[in-house]
Amino acid sequence: MLTHPTINKLNELRLKGMAAALEDQLQMPEIDSLSFEERLGLMVDREETERETRRLTTRLKNARLRQNASIEDLDLKKSRGLDRSMITSLQSCTWIKDRLNLIITGATGTGKTWIACALAQKACREGYTAKYIRIPRMFNDLHVAKADGSYAKILNNFARTNLIIFDDWGLKKFTRDQSHDLLEILEDRHNAGSTIITSQFPISVWHELIGDPTLADAILDRLIHNAYKIDLKGESMRKKRSKLTNKPTLE
Repeated sequence: MLTHPTINKLNELRLKGMAAALEDQLQMPEIDSLSFEERLGLMVDREETERETRRLTTRLKNARLRQNASIEDLDLKKSRGLDRSMITSLQSCTWIKDRLNLIITGATGTGKTWIACALAQKACREGYTAKYIRIPRMFNDLHVAKADGSYAKILNNFARTNLIIFDDWGLKKFTRDQSHDLLEILEDRHNAGSTIITSQFPISVWHELIGDPTLADAILDRLIHNAYKIDLKGESMRKKRSKLTNKPTLE
């Protein structure tokens, strides 16, 4: 059997996993003890694994998550305001399948963005698409998009994404145009995708942050009533890490 031409053809056909598996098999003295079907099965399994790895890499790259976080590393101390059963439910990603939302509030540094990114990373591992977006930067991008004609394309991309993180919600009071943009995005995503909102401000003041009462009612109706809610407590995690880093050592 001319193995090298076969390996080359597998690579040309973009069956790189099968090509790599065949090369590995050629280095295994005991491989002749396996039947043709068993060897082929191993090659197909390798191809499937490598394809899923590439798809995951692409999903994570497109998500552009701000934090390299994993939900398995989450600190579940009760003092942080985290409910273990809720986190277990969120970790299953069923809420994304059901197109529900998540609202994470808390003071600066309490870990809102970290938790959001950890859940998005888990979603990517489960086969969902995700995207991290800072609200202030998004409004700037949308303003430019209206001028260059790419506004509809951006909204379409948002609508197709399974999970979007909107970080730093309400750092500034929304203008009327910004509120209109939010409503367009959330209307497209309502019952079609899941949204995570992180904010320093409690939900009770969001109506005021949006400003226009009619728009505020419409926006919050699409966000709040089908959302899990986490209100983080305690000291800033950044401050805690800083204290540990700067802790004097005994000599």
